Amino acid sequence: MKNHIPRKRFGQNFLTDDTVLYNIISAIAPQADDNMVEIGPGLAAMTSLLLESLQQLHVVELDRDLVARLQKNFDPARLHVHSADALKFDFSSIPLNGGKKLRVVGNLPYNISSPLLFHLAQIAPQVQDQHFMLQKEVVERMVAEPGSKAFGRLSVMLQWRYTMQLMFIVPPTAFDPPPKVESAIVRMIPIAQPLACDQKKLEDVVLKAFTQRRKVIRNCLAGMFTENDLIDAGVDPQSRPETVPMELFVALANRLA
Repeated sequence: MKNHIPRKRFGQNFLTDDTVLYNIISAIAPQADDNMVEIGPGLAAMTSLLLESLQQLHVVELDRDLVARLQKNFDPARLHVHSADALKFDFSSIPLNGGKKLRVVGNLPYNISSPLLFHLAQIAPQVQDQHFMLQKEVVERMVAEPGSKAFGRLSVMLQWRYTMQLMFIVPPTAFDPPPKVESAIVRMIPIAQPLACDQKKLEDVVLKAFTQRRKVIRNCLAGMFTENDLIDAGVDPQSRPETVPMELFVALANRLA
């Protein structure tokens, strides 16, 4: 933390617990020739550990002070620093040496986690896996099963594209400054052949369905589908959106298409 004050506008909470750091590295299991990119390296606590195994590593950092610090403290032949906003960065621009797919890791700023996950979903076919630190509540929504209160738009859109697993919980005391919420590590593996679907249509259906999630789905999707449309797609018109599995949302999206 020396000479750097965490900036709230960047959502900076730096991981300082060595045990948690080593547990994350163990979960990632970096291999020397991996094509890996770390989002938000910050003070390089995880970066340094990753470089103990990797031949080279790409990092994407928004804070220019931290960019300068990374460039000063690491060999540029091994650490490739991209000074950029991860929400706008073209991850497909990272060269895939040896033809291996990209591995993405990071302690994601909680204030941009959902849009960043959707941004990364655009390059899912080029990705081997993703390991992220996120707010525990967000991870619970990502992996939620239909019928749970946590199941929603994030669940459907990401489960259509990835298999996901909550690895372990991280307490606020592992950070400096400590956040007000618990965190969790999630593993995301892209599905090689997701169910055929127009992504934009699926987004439209899911967004409309969960805008008024307390209503039955017939009312939520009024104007988009008739009751017969829902029945033909296998959806009970009297069900609530959080009880409808991802596969049926895909079926509805395909009816729109």
